[in-house]
Amino acid sequence: MTVTKVKKPSFAVALATFICIAGTISFGLLKLGLDAHVPIAVAAAIAALVGKFIVGITWEEMESAICNAISSSIGALLILIAIGMLVGSWVQAGVVPGLIYYGFNVLSPGIFLFATLLLCSIVSLATGSSWGVGGTAGVALIGIAAGLNIPAPLAAGVIISGAYFGDKMSPLSDTTNLAPAVSGSNLFDHIRAMMWTTVPTYIIVAVITIVLGFSYSGGAASFDPTRIQAFQKILAAEFSINPLYVAIPVIIVLGLAVLKCPALPSMMAGTAAASILAMVQGTSLADALGAIHYGYESSVATKLSEAAMEELPALMSESGISGIAPETIHEVSSLVTELLNRGGLDSMMWSLSLIMIALVLGGIMESCHYLDVLLNPMLYKIRRVGGFVTLVVVSCFVSNLFLGDQYLAIVVPGRMFKTSVAKTDLSPRMLSRSLEDCGTMTAVLIPWTGCGAFQSGALGVPTLSYAPYCFMNIINPFVAIIMSYLGIGIYWGKNGADKIEKRTALVFPHDAEDAA
Repeated sequence: MTVTKVKKPSFAVALATFICIAGTISFGLLKLGLDAHVPIAVAAAIAALVGKFIVGITWEEMESAICNAISSSIGALLILIAIGMLVGSWVQAGVVPGLIYYGFNVLSPGIFLFATLLLCSIVSLATGSSWGVGGTAGVALIGIAAGLNIPAPLAAGVIISGAYFGDKMSPLSDTTNLAPAVSGSNLFDHIRAMMWTTVPTYIIVAVITIVLGFSYSGGAASFDPTRIQAFQKILAAEFSINPLYVAIPVIIVLGLAVLKCPALPSMMAGTAAASILAMVQGTSLADALGAIHYGYESSVATKLSEAAMEELPALMSESGISGIAPETIHEVSSLVTELLNRGGLDSMMWSLSLIMIALVLGGIMESCHYLDVLLNPMLYKIRRVGGFVTLVVVSCFVSNLFLGDQYLAIVVPGRMFKTSVAKTDLSPRMLSRSLEDCGTMTAVLIPWTGCGAFQSGALGVPTLSYAPYCFMNIINPFVAIIMSYLGIGIYWGKNGADKIEKRTALVFPHDAEDAA
């Protein structure tokens, strides 16, 4: 039987292609100030041309890889659309405004960051979805942060830190199931292994949020109580703020998640419940469906923000707002408008198109084996577990950067290293853990990945603005590397016989084909 040799580029060609792609995307984003869509499309064309005319990959092979990349992410794309619909209906029904309104009563600047971290962690553990947290509780918490004078990028970073703790550790999460599946481990061994790197990281992040909270608890950074009152009065004028209206959709979504109902039907049920509540409050069917499609458009807050200062007292009286200076109402109403005018299926189309283009690039890159050629030679020079973990972490980050998708950043390195790990006595859970320590955690830091595009759109904060404050996502890969070099929490042996040993020496044997 004839074995077809896999066509791969030379190291020089792979490196030159990577540099060209990186330069194209960077030039488009940083120099020309473009959105990422067209620079990534141009980069995909460059990768395809090199693959076709230099490497010898056929268009049919590249097209098949593109289709596979897109099909593997269809579930995430549908959830993206569902969350847009959910947010639009939840704002219209008063769910998100109610969460903001009542949040002001229980959260103060000093405890906000730590409480946000805990809340988002709990919700994401229960649902297994960082996107669900960002699109619901995250939107409310960004609103509360605005009222407490806490910078939106900082609040967004802490929201994402908590959301990704649960996304990574929950057995309901898709990435938590995907990583052991491609590595040859099993789910609960994988979760137990992640405890060694994730728990210390979480403790560090918790301390950071507590310390940062002190800087917002008094002095020059303290908030003005009248600002909070202005937020609440404007929200109460625009919506029927009622604990029941807030609780019902939230309980439905969380309850279905606890019952292990898939994310998509759970979110659609939450959307339906919110739309029914909006109609109970007097919204027409057309407006309820319109919010699902186009998002919510504020009325009271918009009028107040656009009115001239001399017109404000009359508008405030008409809206039942009193006891607050018109200047404060004018300032806060602009923030409320920005917070509330969001959601809807249409709001996700920018992110959806960006993800699709990034997946095209990812499929081409995978079919042409650029990443394999650059990283595999390094694997066989490794002599310590720390070096292996570092290589996996780097490969996951590079995959997120150039393949543009969280799933590909787990699957591609997982496939690359699985066979090599099987030749050693290192446990497969070490590979699966490392894939999540970086592949899952760093995708949200890159603007053109699905995670980065979604969280930026949902929270209303540019990816590169919130990225420095995603403490969990930034610190976790470094903790994983450091602990591996120190010989802490390293599993040896195969599934069913794994044991923790402090030894760190590791050699990857390879044959002639590997060496080539």
